[in-house]
Amino acid sequence: MSMNLSAKLDDLQRGDRQLETTVALCEIRSQLQELTKSVESCQSEVSEVKRDMVAIKQELDTVQQVKEEIEELREYVDRLEEHSQRRKLRLLEQGLTFFLSYAILAAVLGMLQFGYNTGVINAPGRNIENFMKDVYKDRYGIDIHEDTVNQLYSIAVSIFAIGGMLGGFSGGMIANRFGRKGGLLLNNILGISGASLMGFTKISHCYEMLFFGRFIIGVNCGLNTSLVPMYISEIAPLNLRGGLGTVNQLAVTVGLLLSQVLGIEQIFGTDEGWPILLGLAICPAILQLLLLPACPESPRYLLITRQWEEEARRALRRLRASNQVEEDIEEMRAEERAQQAEASISMWELLCSPTLRAPLLIGVVMQLSQQLSGINAVFYYSTSLFTSSGLTDESAKFATMGIGAIMVGMTLVSLPLMDRTGRRTLHLYGLGGMFIFSIFITISFLIKEFFGYVQEMIDWMSYLSVVSTLSFVVFFAVGPGSIPWLITAELFSQGPRPSAMAIAVLVNWMANFVVGICFPSMKALLDNYTFLPFSVFLAIFWIFTYKKVPETKNKTFEEILALFRNSNGRDSFRDSRLYGSMMNCVNALEQQLPPPPPPAPVDEKHDSLSEQSSGAGEGRPPPPLPPPRFPLSGTV
Repeated sequence: MSMNLSAKLDDLQRGDRQLETTVALCEIRSQLQELTKSVESCQSEVSEVKRDMVAIKQELDTVQQVKEEIEELREYVDRLEEHSQRRKLRLLEQGLTFFLSYAILAAVLGMLQFGYNTGVINAPGRNIENFMKDVYKDRYGIDIHEDTVNQLYSIAVSIFAIGGMLGGFSGGMIANRFGRKGGLLLNNILGISGASLMGFTKISHCYEMLFFGRFIIGVNCGLNTSLVPMYISEIAPLNLRGGLGTVNQLAVTVGLLLSQVLGIEQIFGTDEGWPILLGLAICPAILQLLLLPACPESPRYLLITRQWEEEARRALRRLRASNQVEEDIEEMRAEERAQQAEASISMWELLCSPTLRAPLLIGVVMQLSQQLSGINAVFYYSTSLFTSSGLTDESAKFATMGIGAIMVGMTLVSLPLMDRTGRRTLHLYGLGGMFIFSIFITISFLIKEFFGYVQEMIDWMSYLSVVSTLSFVVFFAVGPGSIPWLITAELFSQGPRPSAMAIAVLVNWMANFVVGICFPSMKALLDNYTFLPFSVFLAIFWIFTYKKVPETKNKTFEEILALFRNSNGRDSFRDSRLYGSMMNCVNALEQQLPPPPPPAPVDEKHDSLSEQSSGAGEGRPPPPLPPPRFPLSGTV
């Protein structure tokens, strides 16, 4: 019995051991299966790593190739930059030729017309008022009130500026449709019409004809102030653009002086002679009609706007008196490429463009600095201003002539300074000097009032007032007289230039009108403090010029455009010449390189990374680099 039990126990123990072994074997088998799967997974990962290593090697090879291409590109850019600098130096060596002088002389007759009609209304003011009194009495049988006469005379003065606003605003459209030269020729029809109306005012016994003639001649002068600076800045060589741009203001000052000299009583400043004085405005229009047809159209207009390269070359050969005009053509092509995105830009697009907003603001403020400086108050009312300071009528008219003579002399002095000292520097000097002497004018008026009972003090203050006014005019001629017209044309490339000039000229004439119509009332209201508001404006304009206005001396139009490419003004690109040359190089490369291949498909992760990296550099995208010799692989 015990033997049977022992055998059974042994059998059970052997069965338990077999079961345990079976379970252990099953566990070992499952672990081996897991291990096999792990080995297979490792093998696949190793294969992926090998593929990634191959891809990385390919990418490294491609990066090396791109690096070599970048080095080649850098060398090419350096060569192009050196070529651009040599081209610019050759442009700076160009001189003044006979035919260029002739073209500028013919064009600036329009600015002489502007200056003449700005000052011609000043000297015969009393004679015109007497004429208005006589006409009114003949019509209505009663004497006109003195305030009404003053209002009518103010209309005759300021309606000129209303016409100027209309002409200036339409200047861009006329320039683009008929060209710079064509627009000037057509404009002379208005000049002849307006001068004829003014000249026949007394014969017709109708002062309304004077108003209408002043309005028509104002439209003529408004178009001149837009077209003439545009034409001269586009035909002038780079190194002479500042000095030749100042010729605009020189013509204005000569016209002013001529109107003041002819307006004295010994010549045409009489009741019988003042219609002849106003009618002489027909002479610059007729003279320009005779001289300008022999001049060429603006080469920039022909090449960039009209795409007539052969005509542009022909015009350049005449203006430069040389067959070597490739540098000028290249410079114009560079300007064209730099502003292709803004090739045909309207006024509304100009106002909305972030890139062009800064130069437009500068151009507008520069025009305001000319008109709101108080100079037109001196031009329009200098005779009455000197009379109120204690001078006799005859002395006041000679002092007014002194203003014109000083304007001519100082403008001649500023001609060589414009390209030597720079536009911005001269403008700061001019505004600063005008601010100081506007304060002196106010002080002289105040002292004359407080010490009016001392005759010697009255005489001394009269001379101080005259000297301060003449010094005020001196500093105006140095800076704000000519620079706003020049710099507004320089700040813009060929595409937006006409629209920008139209807006700037419109603002200039609006300010001109406001000063002309408001100064008599302001003089009656403020009395001795009349020039104080102008002093405040001068201080504001000086600060703005110091902070915001860039220097444009010896810069190509393309380099000036580069100053505002990032819409940060002069602080964003300290070295605008380098940037302008780089723009030249990149544009030249874009023409020579083949078009890039279509982009390879990328995964979402790579796409999102590229979006994040590009998000840090919002704004205008950089010019495209040339494509690599071998396409990049799809994985990294």
